[in-house]
Amino acid sequence: MEALICKEPRSFEYADIQQPQLQPGYAIIKVKRVGICGTDLHAFEGTQPFFSYPRILGHEVSGELVDVSNATGFQTGELVTFIPYFNCGACVACRTGKPNCCAQLMVCGVHADGAMLEYLAVPSSSLLHGAGLSVDALALVEPLSIGAHGIRRANIKADEFVLVVGAGPIGLTAMEFAKLAGAKVIALDVNEHRLQFCTTELQIQHTIYALKNNVIERLKEITNGDMPSVVIDATGNLNAINEAFQYMAHGARYVLIGLQRENISISHPEFHKREGTLMSSRNALRQDFEQVIACIKAGQINPLKYITHRVQFNCVKDEFEKWLNPANRVIKVMVEIA
Repeated sequence: MEALICKEPRSFEYADIQQPQLQPGYAIIKVKRVGICGTDLHAFEGTQPFFSYPRILGHEVSGELVDVSNATGFQTGELVTFIPYFNCGACVACRTGKPNCCAQLMVCGVHADGAMLEYLAVPSSSLLHGAGLSVDALALVEPLSIGAHGIRRANIKADEFVLVVGAGPIGLTAMEFAKLAGAKVIALDVNEHRLQFCTTELQIQHTIYALKNNVIERLKEITNGDMPSVVIDATGNLNAINEAFQYMAHGARYVLIGLQRENISISHPEFHKREGTLMSSRNALRQDFEQVIACIKAGQINPLKYITHRVQFNCVKDEFEKWLNPANRVIKVMVEIA
């Protein structure tokens, strides 16, 4: 079968590899859709911290279940997705209900080869039913779950001001779930087109264009001087992460969904006097996936509005670098494999 391999930063190669054979406790999926996410883009750039080459990318997936072992309730031929964070089940995180940050975690498309191929083998325990969703919607359950998990971590209360820094796909999903939690959402970005998307598609009332506004003054205006009680980074940009500490209200929580390679630098006195809470949000839990599927089925979220670009599998190599250019106005690229 054909696979697309990222050989090294900025280098893709199509290759013919062996099709997986069914093993006990595993399932084989005929891949139909793969969404391109920030992790894939950063891996291509060479800036993804949990990454080694060569690697087959792709973990936002929908496909047809073609063979399965030890998966009660699943039938061959049905449309499925899966939780792409493969955990050990034995470490302290797994034993305490946090398999998303397993000490031995293997993320599909990051630590293990992903879904840019025709057939993919995954642990049967990771499977999720398609629940009647379309192939496109089902492939977007995973990135939506990242946002849902970050909002769950933030423990948002109704009418709180929540600042989301970064209006890329993950930031947008965080905004959606913050709104569902009753928050008053503020979007901050350096990309005017994405801020416009926040306004027109997500009905975000407050947006701040960082390149033309005094961010602190605008935040004070919006929050009546209080500043946001929740700050969420969805940029994975070191400067943005460091800058955002000063946007916190006293008593605020700061949640890092975005990820970058370097050390964070903060003013300890400024953070301390706020009695700030800093936390990371890694991946998502099964309950987040189930929440997302339920929200899509209930019409509370429409994942299809994120798809701005479509590409056939055999064109990904030639098109991929274009998606890094902000001028191309990419929100979400959907790769069609079958």
